[in-house]
Order: sequence, then C-alpha cells, then structure tokens
Amino acid sequence: MAVPEPPPLPEGSKPLSALLSGIAQAAYYGNAAVTDELLRGQLYPEAPPEEFRALRAKMGGLLQSIASADMDLNQLEAFLTAQTKKQGGITSDQAAVIAKFWKNHRIKIHESMINQSRWDNVLRNMNWRVDLKAQSRRIDQINTPVAIVEMELGKNGQARLRREMEGGVGENEDGHRTWTSIPTPL
Repeated sequence: MAVPEPPPLPEGSKPLSALLSGIAQAAYYGNAAVTDELLRGQLYPEAPPEEFRALRAKMGGLLQSIASADMDLNQLEAFLTAQTKKQGGITSDQAAVIAKFWKNHRIKIHESMINQSRWDNVLRNMNWRVDLKAQSRRIDQINTPVAIVEMELGKNGQARLRREMEGGVGENEDGHRTWTSIPTPL
C-alpha cells in the first residue's frame, strides 16, 4: 500500500522554501554568493527592505534553532506548533514549509555543521630542538636548557603551534626533571 502524499503547499510557499534554501546555502554550505540582497531581489522584490530583514531574521533564527538541536520530526512538529501559537510567531503554512524543508535537508545540514566544527587533528609536521639560554634577566637562568617544539596541524597546515619549555624548574616525585610550558605564538 502506497504512502499517501502530503497535501500540496500553498502557492506562497515557493518563495519561503527558496528563502530557507538560500539561508542554508549561506549559513551551512559556505556559499558566499547568496546574499540577503540577492534573496530579497529574487524572492521578495516587492517587499520593503525592513519587512524582508524581519522575515529573513525570523527564518534564519528558526532554522538555526532547528539545526543546532538536530531535531527529529517529532521534535520539529512540537517546536513548530509552539511557534505557531506564539505571539509574533509563524503561520501554519510557514510551519508546513519549514517542516518539508527540514525533512529534505536535515542530513546535509547536520553533516555540514559537523564538518564546520571539526578540527582536523592531523599532525603535518613537527620540529624540535633543545637550546641553552644565552641571555636572561637573571644570571642564574643563563645556560639553562630550553626545549622548543613547533607543530603544523590540519590538512594544509592551517595551524602552527610553537611551545618553549624551560627545564630545570624542579623534579617530580619520581626524580624526573620537570618542564614548564610557555606558549609562544608563531
């Protein structure tokens, strides 16, 4: 037995669906070419700028809330129902468009959010050496060892870290020499 098709969305739903797609393109897929001016000009050319900005902000906020919670369809239904009952909320037609959009784009948006928040913990290169201090404010620190470690992290070496560690600070309970880490930006 075939699953019944949902009722068709109202005629005004196409611009809203396209607006949600544009918001997703800009916010989650990194498409900088999709600007608010482009969306307004293509989807709501007759709307006053402040009215479009309010609609864009409302839909962007709703989509951000839905995406950050990675709502399943039951959570989404409850959330959208609450939004329709809220003063200044959304209409039931808008809720239907948002629900359909989220059903079709949930996985891609979630994957995009994961990729944007993931730190590529790939060690590309590492250099280290131990130097002796030749100059210091205090004479007792001259000729003390300093370990310098430089690391490049990420797929293309996006992050470079440099650490200088001074030795001879003390010994731990096992009699091993301890080092103090001093962060040094490159």
